[in-house]
Amino acid sequence: MTSLALSLVLVASVAHSSWNFLLKRTGDKSVFVWGLLVATSVLLAPVGVVLAWQNPIEPVGWWFVTTTIVLHTLYFGLLGRSYTEGDLSLVYPIARGMGPMLVPVLAVVFLGETITVSAIAGIVVIVAGIYTVSWWGSFRRLARHPLDLFRNPGTRYAALTGLTIAAYTIVDKRGVDYVQPFLYMYLMTLGSAVGLSPYVLVKRRLGDIRNELRANSVVISVAGSLAFLAYGLVLTAFSLSRVSYVAPAREVGIVTTVLIGVLVLREPFGAGRLLGSVMIVAGLLLIALSP
Repeated sequence: MTSLALSLVLVASVAHSSWNFLLKRTGDKSVFVWGLLVATSVLLAPVGVVLAWQNPIEPVGWWFVTTTIVLHTLYFGLLGRSYTEGDLSLVYPIARGMGPMLVPVLAVVFLGETITVSAIAGIVVIVAGIYTVSWWGSFRRLARHPLDLFRNPGTRYAALTGLTIAAYTIVDKRGVDYVQPFLYMYLMTLGSAVGLSPYVLVKRRLGDIRNELRANSVVISVAGSLAFLAYGLVLTAFSLSRVSYVAPAREVGIVTTVLIGVLVLREPFGAGRLLGSVMIVAGLLLIALSP
């Protein structure tokens, strides 16, 4: 992985952890997610118009844009439900941990990528670190009763969120070959805002929506900007490096999220979280040093 791609991924991971933290702390998660998508679409409309003018999209590019809109609409809906049902420290590692497990395999099968031995080792270490952070102290129970993991609705929705992450990651890696990355990101944001609108407007009363948006207008705008920046940088990294390297490397955000939990939410920082965080950083270094 190039140093530029790695730098983009590291900045993106901090931005991504930050907007997920803001989402977790809000009241109505579904309205908050929809609000940040709408706010970002409106605020960055001039940028979207300029990018579209300067970077015409071929017909094949629109197929990828449409596919990622469908997948991201599902992703944002599931993410909001995940944080409604589960804790930040539970949902985030599981949802983000699905990608490193699935994306490299999918990249080899569908994109024809190759992976070096050191990168494979790094991916394995990152995945192990993610699950050490998440499930330290529960391994023995889960080994005996693995289905207990999914008794928690937050865990179930987090796992489904992770599946959508793996799917849109593969689509987006190919999509940015045809569409300028930040234009691709803007169209995805706009399309997801439109896609979530029927769900939010049907499930929520207009008064409740108005109150949520009014109470969190500034936070929603900040979260929307961070979300746009985070994935825009990842899409740019996709154009510079292999998706099977970028996808696991961006999960260093797990460490950032743990630190937010410790420093802001005053969550305990036990041996499992310390060990898992060190493993994630070690895995990132292995991938970064891979040719």
